[in-house]
Amino acid sequence: MVRKSKHTSLFVLLVTIVICGRANAQWSQFRGPNGSGVDSSAGYPVEFSPTQNVAWKATIPYGQSSPIVVGTRLYSTASEGERLITFCLDTRTGRELWRRDVKRERVQGAYKANDPASPTPAADASGVVAFFPELGLISYDNSGKERWRYGLGPFKNFYGMSGSPIIAGGLVVLVCDQVSGSFVIALDRATGRLRWKTDRASASIGWSTPIIFRPEANRADLIVLGSTRLDAYDLTSGVSRWWMPLASDGSMGVPLAHGDTLMVSTSGSNEPMLATFAATLAKYDKDKDGRLSLEEFRGDEMGEHFGWIDENDDKMIVAAEWEKARGYGLGEWGAIAVRPGNARGQLAASAVRWRVQKNLPYISAPLLYQGVYYMVKSGGIITSLDPATGKMLKQGRSPNALGEYYASPVAADGKVFLANTEGKITVLKAGAEWEVLSVNEMGDEISATPALSNGRIYVRTRSTMYCFNAAPKP
Repeated sequence: MVRKSKHTSLFVLLVTIVICGRANAQWSQFRGPNGSGVDSSAGYPVEFSPTQNVAWKATIPYGQSSPIVVGTRLYSTASEGERLITFCLDTRTGRELWRRDVKRERVQGAYKANDPASPTPAADASGVVAFFPELGLISYDNSGKERWRYGLGPFKNFYGMSGSPIIAGGLVVLVCDQVSGSFVIALDRATGRLRWKTDRASASIGWSTPIIFRPEANRADLIVLGSTRLDAYDLTSGVSRWWMPLASDGSMGVPLAHGDTLMVSTSGSNEPMLATFAATLAKYDKDKDGRLSLEEFRGDEMGEHFGWIDENDDKMIVAAEWEKARGYGLGEWGAIAVRPGNARGQLAASAVRWRVQKNLPYISAPLLYQGVYYMVKSGGIITSLDPATGKMLKQGRSPNALGEYYASPVAADGKVFLANTEGKITVLKAGAEWEVLSVNEMGDEISATPALSNGRIYVRTRSTMYCFNAAPKP
């Protein structure tokens, strides 16, 4: 019989804790735990690149969905031609465990910046659920065996669908906002059977992912950020609890929950983004028929976005369609903190704790980390606010990463990670007076939000999935 020393026993215990921690790693939906973008583990690298601090890398098919991590499995989605792909990698090695593909049911028109695999999947210990707008929801177990599928669509959203599903309370929940016929749906996680569906009659196009808000121990609300209002639904039944009007150029990202308060960030304007219909007719209406045709916008930037305004797809824009688009984004917009309490129906104005109307991010979701509220927008402009008051703490730039930002900020270990479309990832030292610690070059474009888990950063570029970790200390 071999007697183990106290030091040996302690070492075994520590190794067991580390292994169990990795097995239980959770970044299981878009932006991780409840969409917060925050991981609690430490040891994250400040500097990394395709040649530095690489734990592994894997060649993957193209898609804009973000990676998610549950235990030792990384999931994401992609598309190739007619095939809609869900794949699973081993987080320890990058080895592909399985790849499954299904044929899309139809061609879902979408603006060129979107793609068929934009929505991020959601997962738990039993497997993964993916949403493809050209198919619907599909569930696989850990081995890649299909468990169920639920057909959805077709959708009417010129820019495409990109809101992601979440798993909560034994349900798979998905928000589908479109020109008309918007809804939020909940399916049984195990069987895919419909549990409830709630129409969102007042909701227009949007691309946000919901979160769970627990104002009381025995109550779970589903919080949905739309382009014209913020809604709360009972998670178990889908019944509306409360709502408040707000304005957005298009709801994106996720709301944030902090104690009894919710925080959202929307981009909007106090003036219409479009000229009057009369002025536009004077400029473009070549045949003087009082309508605007796609051909009349040919060669103009507006021609790329014609389908957004042309709601009935008749290739003509009339006054009513134009005026509706002119009102888009007008109203109460900006960074907003709301304390709903036990309200029912429309929230009273007193529920708003603070509001900051500035030129805020459009696509990237906000981040609340260690008592600071962060936002990043195109041009590498970083804004931080006091989450208690909305007071500006600091605004500045990441000077070597000035491009577009589609990915949302994430944080851990006293660091904030910001990825732009050019493939540059800024690392901030978190704090009211945040500092730029590094700008890391990936050498390939990034649309997906990185995943954080147990000191490892998972970064998806156009063609590669990277896992980065800090170099071991000598």
